[in-house]
Amino acid sequence: MTTATEIHLAARPTGWPSHDDFRTVERGLPDPGPGEVRVRNELMSVDPYMRGRMNAGRSYVPPFELGEALTGAALGRVVASRADGIAEGDLVQHELGWRDLAQGPAAAFRRVQELPGVPASAHLGVLGGTGFAAWVGLTDIAALQAGETVFVSGAAGAVGSAAGQIARLKGAARTIGSAGGPEKARLLTERYGFDVGLDYRAAPIREQLVAATGTEQGEGIDVCFDNVGGDHLEAALEVFNDGGRAALCGAITSYNEEGRSPGPDNLWHVITRGLTLKGWTSPSYRHRWPAFVEEVGPWVRDGRIVADETVREGLGNAVDAFLDLMRGGNTGKMLVRL
Repeated sequence: MTTATEIHLAARPTGWPSHDDFRTVERGLPDPGPGEVRVRNELMSVDPYMRGRMNAGRSYVPPFELGEALTGAALGRVVASRADGIAEGDLVQHELGWRDLAQGPAAAFRRVQELPGVPASAHLGVLGGTGFAAWVGLTDIAALQAGETVFVSGAAGAVGSAAGQIARLKGAARTIGSAGGPEKARLLTERYGFDVGLDYRAAPIREQLVAATGTEQGEGIDVCFDNVGGDHLEAALEVFNDGGRAALCGAITSYNEEGRSPGPDNLWHVITRGLTLKGWTSPSYRHRWPAFVEEVGPWVRDGRIVADETVREGLGNAVDAFLDLMRGGNTGKMLVRL
């Protein structure tokens, strides 16, 4: 038997998660059976959607089970294989994060093509589910057209920073982003190419967005890529041009609320301006993956998209990485190096 170290969900959080909601467990692994592989994880992702999976109840993915290992995107090297098509030493991507060793049927692991000049971690970020969510939200959900104005909330995060850059590369006339704190707001314009970076901690975001645009037809925004919800969605509704579209990717402002948050106080604009607000989840659009890779892959390889990472070291710091992520302590993708 080989011993694997895993992070389990010990209790369902009420409000903000704490260390008491997690437990580190050692578990014996038998030798891989026919058609199975064993992988030593090198990098794992922590993501906001994981907070929702810690709750019981209906969602687009099953909740994490109490007393079992958490899961999530990870990269690792195959250290043992009894499967055709995957050999020892191969770099693979899979969903068995939150552990140092992952083992299972070969179908659960996908070989990753290592690209010259592109770090492997990009396959967990801008060339992985993160970039895919940004691309699908702009192309399929918001139907972005060249010459339009785009507002991205939470724009210094992994998805938001990708969305702003992809919008620009797809011909947006103007991109506006929000982030928490003056340093992140500067990053939006100086590194990610936004035309305007707003610090939502400096003043109410609705006031800032109105000042950065306008409320008359043609002065406002055509597309909102929303990662935050709450006051950011209200701000977007205030400045939408007629026919505007919102791609609702996340609502991190409410993930740790113990009660229900009030809805937008200006929802009537959806009617009077003919707006479309649409949410989605990436698994429903997996058929679009080849088109995403075809368009975004060259932009990453050529350096036209930059992807920052915040990296914590060691499985023992995975919970802290997740808690920091939920408090906005990351720039770009939050990863744990194992």
